Amino acid sequence: MMMRKTSLILLGAAAGIAVTLIATSPRIVLDGARAQAAAADTYRQLSLFGDVFERVRADYVEKPDDSKLIESAINGMLAGLDPHSSFMDSKSFRDMQVQTRGEFGGLGIEVTMEDGLIKVVAPIDETPAAKAGIMANDIITHLDDEPVQGLTLNQAVEKMRGPENSKLKLKIMRKGQEKPIEVTIVRARIQVRSVRSHMEGDDVGFIRITQFNEQTTEGLKKAITDLSAQAGDKLKGYVIDLRNNPGGLLDQAISVSDAFLEKGEIVSTRGRNAEETQRFNARAGDLTKTKPVIVLINGGSASASEIVAALPGTDEQKHLFIQCDNCHSLQYALKTQRTKEGWVQIIRRMAGERAVGRETPGTRAFGQKKYLEPLAEYLTSIRGPG
Repeated sequence: MMMRKTSLILLGAAAGIAVTLIATSPRIVLDGARAQAAAADTYRQLSLFGDVFERVRADYVEKPDDSKLIESAINGMLAGLDPHSSFMDSKSFRDMQVQTRGEFGGLGIEVTMEDGLIKVVAPIDETPAAKAGIMANDIITHLDDEPVQGLTLNQAVEKMRGPENSKLKLKIMRKGQEKPIEVTIVRARIQVRSVRSHMEGDDVGFIRITQFNEQTTEGLKKAITDLSAQAGDKLKGYVIDLRNNPGGLLDQAISVSDAFLEKGEIVSTRGRNAEETQRFNARAGDLTKTKPVIVLINGGSASASEIVAALPGTDEQKHLFIQCDNCHSLQYALKTQRTKEGWVQIIRRMAGERAVGRETPGTRAFGQKKYLEPLAEYLTSIRGPG
C-alpha cells in the first residue's frame, strides 16, 4: 500500500511538471520574440546614431574632432542615467587615482553637479578653499568670470585645478545672501591628511576624518593607539567627527567601520543581477575595546561618511550619531531604522587607461542605538542645554 501511494504521488508530481512545461512554453517563445524585437530596435537606434555622426562629420560648418564627438556622445548617455555616472578618459582616470591617494593640485574643494551648476559638498580642511571661507552647499556659478553652466562636472573640476600659486576667481551664490560672493583663491598642492586626533579633556578621544583615501584606515588605527596611550584607564570613549566629509573609497569606509565592530554586516551593494550582490561583514577585533563611540555628521557628510555614521550598535558596543547642520548648536538624533539605502559608484576599468563610473545601490545595516551614559557629560557640553 505504501509503495502504491508513493507511486501515485510521484506520478502526480510528474504530471504537474509536464503541465507546467506545456503551459509555460508559449511564454518562453513570446519572451524570446520580445527580446529579439528589442534588440532589433536597439540596432536601429545605433544605426540612427551612426547616420547623425556621419552627417555632422560631413556637413558641420567646421571640421569636428571625431574622438571628441564620440566622447561627448558617451558623456551625454551616462549623464542621462544619474548625476554621478560618468566616463573618465585616461587623464581623468589618472586624476581620480591621484586624488584617492591623498595628494592633488587645486583649491581643496569637493563638488558635485546640481541643476547645471557646481555645488560645494565640502571644503577640505586646511586648504585654500577652506581658508577662503568656502562653505558646504555654496553654488559656484562662474570661474574666472566664465559661467559654469553647460560644463560637465569633470570639465569644471579641470578648470578649478591648475599650477601651484596660480589664481582662480570664483563667483558664488550662498543661501541667505542676496548678492553673489566673489572670492579669489590661490591654488596650492593639496596634501590631504585625512585623520587628525586629540584629547578632549583627559578622558575623551576626538578623531577627525576629513575624507576616505588610501591612508585613512592606517591613520585611524594610529589615532586610536595614540589616544589610548595618552588617556590610559581614564579613557571613556571616542568621538569621530565626519562633518563636511564628502566620502571617498568604499573599501576604506568598510575598514574604518570594521575598526569599531566585532561582528555584523557593515554594508551591502547590489546590481541588476543577483550575482552582483556583495555583503561586507565585520571581523572580530574592535580597536576601541567596546568603548562608546559618537559619530558627528552634518549636511556636508556624504557617501562613505554615511556608512560609518550608521555603525550598528549592540548591548556591548554602544554607538550614537549626532546631526549638526548649523555647527553652532549640535542636536542629536537616535536612528531607529533597520536599513539605509544610498548609491555607490563602481569604477569599471577599460582599455587605454579609461574607465566608466556607474552607480549601484548600497544598503547600510542599522542597529538599535543606545544612549551613551559614559559620555553623557560630553554629550551635554557639545549639545548645549535641552
